[in-house]
Amino acid sequence: MGVRYANASVPAVHDVDLAIEAGQFAVLLGPSGCGKSTLLRTINRLVEPTSGTLLIDGGDVRERDATELRRGIGYVIQAVGLFPHYTVAQNVGVVPKLLGWEQVRIDARVDELLRLIRLDPARYRDRKPRELSGGEAQRVGVARALAAQPRVLLMDEPFAAVDAIVRASLQDEIARVHRELGTTIVFVTHDVDEALRLADRIVVMNAGHVVQTGPPAEILEHPADDFVRDLVGVDAETRRLALERPLIER
Repeated sequence: MGVRYANASVPAVHDVDLAIEAGQFAVLLGPSGCGKSTLLRTINRLVEPTSGTLLIDGGDVRERDATELRRGIGYVIQAVGLFPHYTVAQNVGVVPKLLGWEQVRIDARVDELLRLIRLDPARYRDRKPRELSGGEAQRVGVARALAAQPRVLLMDEPFAAVDAIVRASLQDEIARVHRELGTTIVFVTHDVDEALRLADRIVVMNAGHVVQTGPPAEILEHPADDFVRDLVGVDAETRRLALERPLIER
């Protein structure tokens, strides 16, 4: 599968042959401009592939109505994009409402998700986005993306705009949510440590190509080439030891 933007001299994504298993936490890792966000956005057709085929559950995404497709795929970005005049509950319930859910079902789902992301519904459901911290707003963004029970959740550098302490907390939360729900997650980052901390499988990209895929330990221990070796860096041994610690210690 590939993507070439109009008037571009080279493809943004080139010859990608990749399968992500249901329930997997896959992280697209690479430097800025390597094509990882473009690849992510082909999944919900915010970017249209110009060659090849992209399948979800065996069906070609280009044979589905784009709006319908997107309503069934969660999407979280760095700029959370909550509707400023909506309450937290209204923001989380946007897609279920568009899908025609009854209000009692929407209300129950909102409360369920707020509890899942550890925001007390009694305290938060009637707040406006301006009354939230950056970390709280990002949690609400995750809840909104999960509201209609999507099979796939796309996350494009979602935690890059928050400080290191909040970022670590959000990483812990999304890892816990993944364990509890089993949602397939495709997550974009340029941060090696974030990728190692979250991923079941890392997809390393460079210049529009996938250069290596595998579990975090495999990427650290057997980098495919000099680019991957340089990417994991001089801290590879420390990172490898961190992966070997029991999860409860991380």
